[in-house]
Amino acid sequence: MVVRGIRRAGRIPVVAGLIAVVMVTQAGGAEAKPKPTVAQTKARLAKLNDQADKVVDRYNDAGEQYKKARKEYNLLNGRLKTQVGRIDDLRLGLVSVAVSTYQSGDILAWPNLVTQEDPESLLSGLASIDQMSAGQSRKLSEYENATRSLKGQRDKAKGAYDKALKLLDDLRKQKKDVEKLVGEQEQLLRRLNVYNPGNPNSAGIKYTGPASGNARTALQFAYAQVGKPYRYGGTGPGAWDCSGLTQASWRAAGVSLPRTAAGQYSWGASRRVSLDALQPGDLLFAAGLGHVGMYAGGGKMVHAPRTGDVVKVVPLSAYRSIIGAVRP
Repeated sequence: MVVRGIRRAGRIPVVAGLIAVVMVTQAGGAEAKPKPTVAQTKARLAKLNDQADKVVDRYNDAGEQYKKARKEYNLLNGRLKTQVGRIDDLRLGLVSVAVSTYQSGDILAWPNLVTQEDPESLLSGLASIDQMSAGQSRKLSEYENATRSLKGQRDKAKGAYDKALKLLDDLRKQKKDVEKLVGEQEQLLRRLNVYNPGNPNSAGIKYTGPASGNARTALQFAYAQVGKPYRYGGTGPGAWDCSGLTQASWRAAGVSLPRTAAGQYSWGASRRVSLDALQPGDLLFAAGLGHVGMYAGGGKMVHAPRTGDVVKVVPLSAYRSIIGAVRP
């Protein structure tokens, strides 16, 4: 018994030693994963920003395609329903004519016509019945032909609608990935202590630059948004993404721009201007066409940069590589 007790007691230091080794090993493993440096964090953030620009523009573009296809489909489908209603009314009219011809034409109307002394009146009466039936049939044929054509248009629009809807559904599935990306951006920005939530109710600042005409109106609108947060897919009034801001600013000046940065660049194919001849109000596009801002004059631009930042006025030197400009 004494020996057994000694053996048990002897196991305690061994077990304790093993636990200590495990704890030291785990601690060493934890220390083997150092936190990223500021430079590494900034590099990772820059990469995420580039990815976000492309994903957001694709998401916005799919949304625009979906809305256009849905509008076209609803328009054609509404016209189809109206046309079908007219045809149904016409069919009822033809049924009524047939019943009337059977009930009164063979039994009542026919003797009345026969007893007319004037042959021309008789022929005229017979012709009016034939012409009425022929006219109704012709109209029915016309409506049915038009309906077949309209059905073809409706089916075509429905195909476009379904395609756009599928694209939107596919991107909705990717929305979690986008939000994960945005979440990582926010985390890195907070780690760097540079996250700016912005103020959705910001009154902005006054534009005092050299722009004139509708360009001045567009810039006045954009400057009034300064301080409001960037949000992917944002079209105001409390938050903006880059192309949402430029679209709304120029809409305030009476110019209709596409929704996305890439779309605005394509829209301005015949309105490109040299980067050496910029004028206030010109749209400035970054490499990859995932970002757009607006030249404000005096070597400055206004734009909605990215997640964790706000609409702001910055010098052109602070802007990512500009590959082109468009004058709305």
